[in-house]
Amino acid sequence: MTETLLCIKNLSITFTQYGPYLKAFRSRPIEALDLDIKKGELLAIIGASGSGKSLLAHAIMDILPKNAEVTGDIIYRGQPLTAQRIRNLRGKDITLIPQSVNYLDPSMKVKHQVRLGISESPKEKQTELFQQFGLKESDGDLYPFQLSGGMLRRVMFTTCVTDEVSLIIADEPTPGLHPDALQMVLNQLRAFADQGISVIFITHDILAAKQIADRITVFKEGKAIETAPANFFSGKGEQLQTEFARSLWRSLPQQDFLKGAIHEFRS
Repeated sequence: MTETLLCIKNLSITFTQYGPYLKAFRSRPIEALDLDIKKGELLAIIGASGSGKSLLAHAIMDILPKNAEVTGDIIYRGQPLTAQRIRNLRGKDITLIPQSVNYLDPSMKVKHQVRLGISESPKEKQTELFQQFGLKESDGDLYPFQLSGGMLRRVMFTTCVTDEVSLIIADEPTPGLHPDALQMVLNQLRAFADQGISVIFITHDILAAKQIADRITVFKEGKAIETAPANFFSGKGEQLQTEFARSLWRSLPQQDFLKGAIHEFRS
């Protein structure tokens, strides 16, 4: 049986916020969430905006806002992922490809940002990564603002490949990419998993998820509605267990937009 790398049990995230007249109120965008990922598995998480997908990534990385209250358990390699432990693992054993390229340091040349997580022969490894991701050696001497959006996305991929990486969380890494660049990103995520690295792929794109994922988890309003093998998303979704997951699949243009499915997904 394949080893479970990351296990999330009964995870809830609550925010205390303030409205008019400083009246406090609480919101819970993630509630009682259970999830697991195996070693070397590519798990895609799909759902509408605001369903809690990115919050899950931030909870794992312990980069939630200060007003977030987290309950439940995040278990990594059989041990609780405490704040101290994730500080030691973040950027080394567990890496994040964030949604925005603004996460790159604007004041540091990109070659130095790529080398941060590499302890052995960092210059040679950076050159190797640049070749792997279609970047020129001279690109390393540039600052982020001097690169195009597509090139910045490639740089962000190189920064997640460290000496010790076991889990990569890719949070919406494909928005705005043209088809060739999109396919390159998908191929690389799949290659990571084939190399034994676990990958959590957060996306709106069901077809992209189906193309490369081993399993797909469907989010709705902060809950994991269903987790199923990627090949269950086929035909009319007969193998899926929940009506919401079936409606989501059937809402694609290729499925002739069955009535009500899109409205339910977006609501």
